[in-house]
Amino acid sequence: MTDWTSLSYVVVDVEGNGQQPPDLVELAAVPIVAGVIGEPSSWLVKPDQPITPFARRIHGIRNEQVADAPVFGYVEADVLKALNASALIAHNAHVDVGVLQRKLGDWECPEVFDTLKLARRLTPGRPSYKLGSLVEELDLAHGLGGEDQPHRATYDAIVTARLFVHLAGRRSLEELRDQPIGGGSDDEPALF
Repeated sequence: MTDWTSLSYVVVDVEGNGQQPPDLVELAAVPIVAGVIGEPSSWLVKPDQPITPFARRIHGIRNEQVADAPVFGYVEADVLKALNASALIAHNAHVDVGVLQRKLGDWECPEVFDTLKLARRLTPGRPSYKLGSLVEELDLAHGLGGEDQPHRATYDAIVTARLFVHLAGRRSLEELRDQPIGGGSDDEPALF
């Protein structure tokens, strides 16, 4: 059995502009190395199309806030550096991975651990597996304040990192890789 801490991880969260397909507005990456959660990196970027009112209600980012932000190309090298890990972690990962693949073109996504699917499989019987519900139930937001708020990339990436570490616990890497269950009614839609 392999210790899960033998891999390096990066936890990501993206916030989008509400268009279809969604364009990136905010991105955060949090490393986990040797089982220890590191400091987050985050970027606000100017999307190609404006942020919709619906997306603004979700994450609170206004068009005025990104009007002078760099376009993604200016931060792409820093983002790629932050994503350099053995595995990527996200909650409802297909959404974040999809946005990253569209923005990064030939980027090769590493192995992915989806905390939504992991939580369903490893802690069955919960009333909800939405990130906000798990954060509240497991008290994963303690110590976060200031600009850190739900549905902002840094907050969501930090609490997702904490959720992953909580779920990984004393489990082996093989246990975490075990076949996840399929999608379900608690999948979180792309709310941006």
